[in-house]
Amino acid sequence: MSAPTHRRRWLTICAITATAGLVAIPASAAPGRHDSTPFGARTLAQLAAGRTQSVGTMSPEAKADDGDGDGDDGNEADEIAEGADQYAEARTSPGIVAPGAYGAAWSSLAKLPRTKGSWRNVTDLPYDSDDPRYRDIDSNSSGGSGNVTGRMAAMAADDDGYVYAGSAGGGVWRSRSGGGHWQPVSDRLPSQSTGALALDGGGRLWLGTGEATTNADAYLGSGVYVLSDPHHGTFSARGRVGGDELESTTIHELRFGGGKVWAATSAGVWSHSTKKLSGAWKLEFAPNPAYLPGGSKADDPDAAYKNITSDIAIDPKNPSKVVLAVGWRSGDDYNGFYTRTNGTWTRISSGFGDLPTDPDDVGSVTFAHSADGSRYYAIDQSPEQLNTNPDSGLEGIYVSKSGSPRGPWTKIADYQGLAASGSALTSPGYMPGVQAWYNQFLTVDPADPEHVYAGLEEVYETKDGGASWSTVGPYWNFTFPCWSIDPAKRTGDCNPTTHSDQHGVAIGRYHGKSFVYVGNDGGAYKRPVNGTQDASGHATDWSSLNDGTIDTLQYYSVGVGKDLDHGGVSVTGGLQDNGQSILRSNDKVMGSNFGGDGGDTLTDPANGCNIAEEYVYLAIQLTQNCAVNDGSWIDDPSKATSYNVAPPDNATSEARFIAPLAADAKNSSTWIAGGRHVWVQTHGYAIRSGDEWKSVYDLGAGRTATAVAASGGKVYAAWCGPCNNQGFARGISVGNADGTGWHDIALPVEGTVPNRYLSGFAVDPKNAEHVYLTVNGFSRQWTEGPGAGVGHVFESRDGGTTWKDISKNFPDVPADSAVVTPNGGLAVATDLGVVYRAPGRSAWQRVGSLPAVAVLQLRLSPDGRTLYAATHGRGIYTIKVRDCD
Repeated sequence: MSAPTHRRRWLTICAITATAGLVAIPASAAPGRHDSTPFGARTLAQLAAGRTQSVGTMSPEAKADDGDGDGDDGNEADEIAEGADQYAEARTSPGIVAPGAYGAAWSSLAKLPRTKGSWRNVTDLPYDSDDPRYRDIDSNSSGGSGNVTGRMAAMAADDDGYVYAGSAGGGVWRSRSGGGHWQPVSDRLPSQSTGALALDGGGRLWLGTGEATTNADAYLGSGVYVLSDPHHGTFSARGRVGGDELESTTIHELRFGGGKVWAATSAGVWSHSTKKLSGAWKLEFAPNPAYLPGGSKADDPDAAYKNITSDIAIDPKNPSKVVLAVGWRSGDDYNGFYTRTNGTWTRISSGFGDLPTDPDDVGSVTFAHSADGSRYYAIDQSPEQLNTNPDSGLEGIYVSKSGSPRGPWTKIADYQGLAASGSALTSPGYMPGVQAWYNQFLTVDPADPEHVYAGLEEVYETKDGGASWSTVGPYWNFTFPCWSIDPAKRTGDCNPTTHSDQHGVAIGRYHGKSFVYVGNDGGAYKRPVNGTQDASGHATDWSSLNDGTIDTLQYYSVGVGKDLDHGGVSVTGGLQDNGQSILRSNDKVMGSNFGGDGGDTLTDPANGCNIAEEYVYLAIQLTQNCAVNDGSWIDDPSKATSYNVAPPDNATSEARFIAPLAADAKNSSTWIAGGRHVWVQTHGYAIRSGDEWKSVYDLGAGRTATAVAASGGKVYAAWCGPCNNQGFARGISVGNADGTGWHDIALPVEGTVPNRYLSGFAVDPKNAEHVYLTVNGFSRQWTEGPGAGVGHVFESRDGGTTWKDISKNFPDVPADSAVVTPNGGLAVATDLGVVYRAPGRSAWQRVGSLPAVAVLQLRLSPDGRTLYAATHGRGIYTIKVRDCD
């Protein structure tokens, strides 16, 4: 069976922390019954159209406001950028957050008394993205990625079979068997966000915390740590190198040379002795030091983007020769390569060969050198290309055949050449390097200086120093003749591939054989370094290492409903770039019934196969059979079992990237969705069209809902607008699901409720006038901005008219959502775990002992006895409600 003319896939969301000139791509399919273009998915052609519309609208160094009020520099083509802005806005508005906020919050949380009971991970089993049960119209099953887990930001491996995987939000994991059978080794650290992993010459494992991919859900780190015995030990706070100089930064790379470790960070380039680990880090170079903490411009809105460095190239023959890759991926005046001349760091302006030196052409850069010192390689992402070329942001891949990072450099690959190497990305508008600001890795075979692996969206290999390339890890298999949707086959007659969007790479040995290990948005994979390829240049020997013992899944949401076929419950959840997972009560392997990114989730408590899954901007799809399908829709579209039911704010892009969606607590057939408007539909899971939604209230131009909740027909909606630090405003609107009684609640800027992002409501099931409100961000102790105030949890007993701060000893940490337990207790999800206030008490307790991982949503089981927590980095956990008291 051949692929359909327009093969669909959810857009990979790899959003970034600050951009301008954003263009949102509207939902693709018309509402209503199925057609041949499944709802919500983005074809490569559509991506191309979106990029073509937006490129060239802003020069790489433009600083003027782009009209959306955010004033950020740079321009991204696709909607992937907007999610980053919004994720960051929720935690920083109404101003700038000072360094150290998360570290202080973790210390405060650790001091809270703990409830009894322990969390249980329910998603610690294989998650099969190619599960043959779920080949419905909105699924990516059969694409070839196999078992997946959450994003891996960095990899390291040695010659004794030990492999280390650093995840974006779930910490560092160790395998003693060449990959698989993983164990977490950094759970005691205050940051579970990995930026860099590196083994030094003595076998010590170095960890730089704070993911530096500038994506939506990256968290700042707490510094650099070293583990002296990585084969047996675990990281601890005592292993931090230096002082607090690198706290609240991101770390892109750690490099070694001349008895020092060098760190490329979001606050410049720093170095430290590798022999004596105490003492402060030395700031080697910051292009704009006035914007660093303590500087005269530290409070400037652009401060976070003025000292970004991506890598450090140290000459292995002469460690005194160092080249720094410095610059913001969207472009700035300081972008470029720097070297030290007569003791002063100066920008290289000539004599570099093909590798560009103009600021417009130097963005995110990755270096790698051969073991024998004869070759240096580099990947360069270009701000100019990012802003003017709809096809790719890649400037090129380069080699210095002198072995010196000072060149001269020769270009050995560009995006056109990579596209012709067996790539799946051959459509104009979405070609290799289209996300080179986000996807990069580079490594050289220790045994062969001309054998190189390069990672962008896909994995590329050259065995002749760049004269020819093969796409050994294509984006997916959908576009190839070998693919079919036949559920009797994993991915047609194609070989398995890796997940898309590459970030980390390492080469190590196991049982005497060399393997390359790659980390990407779907976890970790390996193949023999000198593996085999088919006639198209695709590897025949990739193995997924995501065996279920490593759970770094990044959930935005969780849904729980009765499993009517097998007893027990079915658990679903929306994930960053790994679709929607579904775990039925008899499953030994989780399946994926919707592809791409999953946002919020509604699951019928009475029937876990009734599921509404949100993509972005209120794009909602629905199934009433768990999306079980054998793929026959490909020949007969009427056999698809998923429906597009997006409210109209999706088409007008007037909803937030991850928009709020809720069912009435008293009537599961009444749904509330929030964009610019508050939308209500009363057909429950029988809805079949977006036309069935009714706007019951217009929040106003420039405003968009951040949270919604309803009980017994009473509806609460929180909003922001503007939502960034350029005039941030927030509010609450209250009314009824039938459209009557709507009004705005007065919330003064300096009032009881802080002027910060309002993240969630929890309505008392016994009294709809009794409601709790959670507030994101940090208090005025950390946040520079009007009305930042204090507190994170507030209570109203008069339907939202007046509010009382009930935070008490609640840690100063972003609060994300809350749920009222059947006994009247209140559980709150935060960026660092879950806290609980027992009924009749005023003090808060820490629930169990999760690592320092963000919990974005809480749900109760259908019987109310079990609390489910959707973590953004460690999967889904449960705990008995009775154990919280």
